[in-house]
Amino acid sequence: MKHYLSLIKFSHTLFALPFALVGFFVGAAESGEGLSWRLLGLVILCMVFARSAAMAFNRWLDRDVDALNPRTQMREIPAGILSPQAALRFVVLASALFMATTYFINTLCFLLSPVALAVVLGYSYTKRFTSLCHLILGLGLALAPVGAYLAATGRFGWISIFYGMAVLLWTAGFDIIYALQDEEFDRENRLFSIPARMGKARALHLSEWLHLGAAAFVVMAGGLMHSRLPQAHWLSWLGTAVFLAMLIYQHRLVRPDDLSRVNMAFFTTNGVASVVFGLLTILDLTIF
Repeated sequence: MKHYLSLIKFSHTLFALPFALVGFFVGAAESGEGLSWRLLGLVILCMVFARSAAMAFNRWLDRDVDALNPRTQMREIPAGILSPQAALRFVVLASALFMATTYFINTLCFLLSPVALAVVLGYSYTKRFTSLCHLILGLGLALAPVGAYLAATGRFGWISIFYGMAVLLWTAGFDIIYALQDEEFDRENRLFSIPARMGKARALHLSEWLHLGAAAFVVMAGGLMHSRLPQAHWLSWLGTAVFLAMLIYQHRLVRPDDLSRVNMAFFTTNGVASVVFGLLTILDLTIF
């Protein structure tokens, strides 16, 4: 179990899960039907299963590339800790559990579950033909707040779409920062990424613009939420402020000539940004 959790980097679920929970709580508040613990549990299971399938599939597909990259040679499959067949079986199981779980949410979520899987699994191929792979990854995570809202209401809503756009741009921005470590490797092995295409300095600049767009969508979503939901007060704005501060801070940690703090920028700042934002927004919608 420890090896499978490491394979899928289970701790990274914290990046998108808080936004999914925000989407769910916003949907529950808008529906007027109150909080359903059953639905909440199903949404969390969907998040875990979908992300587990996506991450394991990425590790399975990239096993040969990971074996060549000194930074990734000790991952579970190239290191021989887990076999490719075992990882692929895990993908099939997690995908099946995801679709089965959506069946118990509502019909629309179930019908759209293959589309969601196509996006989150299909991302793994994109680095082989387009530098826009970072945006495809962002799209996969952006489905979290939209899908959770859909689970709570049975329909699409602008607040969740704005939060989804924020997640898309936020994820693409920090994935570009993370990809700075592999700029030379990607170029030498004909893999596509923004750093390999544009170089470190211009890639970092693009990441800043993407995060500026993410900040705009978070603020827009918050404004729309406050205009529609009397439950929303100041805590969600405090969460938004922390999220924006973490976006700024991570860009102060990384420079084109100094990548020593990339992991801190990628893991720590984004984890704090997502968890604090999600927690304060949910508290705002539930305690007043």
